[in-house]
Amino acid sequence: MKFVFIYITAKNKKEAEAIGRFLVKERLAACVNIIDKIESIYWWEGKIQEDKEVILIAKTKENLTDKLIKAVKQIHSYDCPCIIALPIVGGNKDYFDWIKKETKK
Repeated sequence: MKFVFIYITAKNKKEAEAIGRFLVKERLAACVNIIDKIESIYWWEGKIQEDKEVILIAKTKENLTDKLIKAVKQIHSYDCPCIIALPIVGGNKDYFDWIKKETKK
C-alpha cells in the first residue's frame, strides 16, 4: 500500500480547520496538520497577487487521493485551490499502519 501527503492552501485558519475536520471525519485523511500565517506570492488573472494563507497537510492512502481532491474542491472557497499529492517514499511502518486503519477501506 502507498501513502501520500496532500498539500492544500486555504484563505484563512477557519477555512483550513473546516476542511481538515471534514477530511478526518469522512476518513479521507487520518490526520491533517494546519500551518497558519504563510505568505503567498502568485500569478492570478494576469496580475501578481500577495496574500496571507494557511497550509494543510493531509496524510492518507494514495488510493483516496481522487476522492479527497473532489471533496476539497466542493467545500473550498477558491476557484482553483492548490491541492497537490506528494508521494511518501519511506517512514515509520507503525505510523503507516495507523493511517491505513483510520482511513476508508
